[in-house]
Amino acid sequence: MPFASPHPPLDIAKCNLLEYLFPNGETPTDTPIWIDAKDTSHHLTPRTLLQWTKRLAMGLDRVGSKPGEVVMIYTPNHIFVPVAYLGIVGSKRIFSGANPAYTVSEMAHQISNTQAQYILAHPSLAKSAMAAAQKAGLQHGRVFLFSDVPNASIEGCRDWRDFLPSPADADAYTFPDMSDEDATSTTATVNYSSGTTGLPKGVQVSHHNLVANLDQTIYMRYLKKPWDHTNRPREVWLGFLPLYHAYGQLYTIAMAQKLQIPVYIMKQFQYEEFLRAIQDYRVTHLQVAPPIMVMLSKRPETAKYDLSSVTDILCGAAPLSKELQREISKKLECEIVQGWGMTEVTCGAIHVPGGHIDDSGSVGQLDPNCECMLLDDDGNEVADGQPGELYVRGPQICLGYWRNPHATKETLSPDGWLRSGDVAVCKDDWFWIVDRKKELIKVNALQVAPAELEAVLLEFDPIADAAAVGITLDGQEWPRAYVALKDEHKGRVTEDHIHAHMKEKVAKHKQLVGGIVFVEEVPKLQSGKIMRKVLKEWAKKDAERMGGAKAKL
Repeated sequence: MPFASPHPPLDIAKCNLLEYLFPNGETPTDTPIWIDAKDTSHHLTPRTLLQWTKRLAMGLDRVGSKPGEVVMIYTPNHIFVPVAYLGIVGSKRIFSGANPAYTVSEMAHQISNTQAQYILAHPSLAKSAMAAAQKAGLQHGRVFLFSDVPNASIEGCRDWRDFLPSPADADAYTFPDMSDEDATSTTATVNYSSGTTGLPKGVQVSHHNLVANLDQTIYMRYLKKPWDHTNRPREVWLGFLPLYHAYGQLYTIAMAQKLQIPVYIMKQFQYEEFLRAIQDYRVTHLQVAPPIMVMLSKRPETAKYDLSSVTDILCGAAPLSKELQREISKKLECEIVQGWGMTEVTCGAIHVPGGHIDDSGSVGQLDPNCECMLLDDDGNEVADGQPGELYVRGPQICLGYWRNPHATKETLSPDGWLRSGDVAVCKDDWFWIVDRKKELIKVNALQVAPAELEAVLLEFDPIADAAAVGITLDGQEWPRAYVALKDEHKGRVTEDHIHAHMKEKVAKHKQLVGGIVFVEEVPKLQSGKIMRKVLKEWAKKDAERMGGAKAKL
């Protein structure tokens, strides 16, 4: 039998996301919500954001953009990204964000794959945007400059403000109503998932997917607190997560509006600026990925700043070891909870309820209206407490992969089950993620989870970051680690020191027989996930060079 959420089902609206965030009959407030972390006088309120959003929707009508077409953004974070997101989505167009670190080729792939008709590009990226648009065959004049201040033309690109109507004209605009069917079937966003093979794939998320996941997440966020979202104490957030990514969009754009929580938006993540913003703005809640937790643990700058305002941290996007979770919770005297999600579930599907003290490393319980199965390699449900691949079903499950029916068929069943590729264990309605199914290392038929090895490696104080992967030597697969040392330990800590640490911590079949390599940096996506494909390529090249030689333990 599938696992059902232990929480009562929610009555989830089926409507335009804009109607959910700005209900008819309610007057938007003049409280600053989206605030520039460098210049706090530069901000948007719900009232001004809604006006800009309507102006963008009307402006897109004027330049010939049609409902159902993709409009891309290509920009670092800034306070007007929420305007683009909500203006595009609310007018029944499709929002797609591109990573500002993308090369011209990567950007051209996303333009071609989405069939985007218009691009809003930051001035610093205008040259790349134009080159990518040309490479993808986009009609000339479809790239506009997009930042938080007016811009003079660059490379023949006009500023996005040039095509906007006046504020007075925009006041008369109303976002289109949606029937239940429209809300469920209309694509709102196409965010790109790294997937497990090939080029990134666009994930189609509907208006109802977004509304459902907001309701689910808000419910879980305050479930065990002595208050709910209507009578909670002061909250202040820091918006450093990239806004081209689902995690940042759900919290910094949509949930900040729904809950009316001010969020200081960082244009670029720099660790000391991150710490300084927490201190200066008395930030209370952080939404993070594990690399931030590693920095809080390992970086000496952490001790220079007053982080006492932080009461709650949500960690997602990749596994977090219970040891690191406990360490940071103790150091900052704050509550840390984990969650599980992926772009294909809009953002999240499993959360530790807010207010529940958990230091076991669990990612929590199924969100309301959600169910799952844990299946073995033969498609059979596993016994209680045994690992199995996680399949999820619920109102937040994506519509499929954009213009990729083959990938959709491989991942989504006709009756709505999403194959996650993650291996989980369930005990008494609580879930633990073991690892990605295709990342497991098999040592003499025994499975070894890279995430477990990485957690153990990070317990060794001289190590700043680490990643584990399988390496095949003489036909046998063995665990191999790529390790970044703290600066003060470089040249002093050797492979032998790390092997000695591992011998104390893990069973024989989990030892790093495949060797240890010191690197300057572990390759990661901006979301915080380790780039497993890169590690596998490194290991393959290393295996050819090593000629079958194993580490001496």
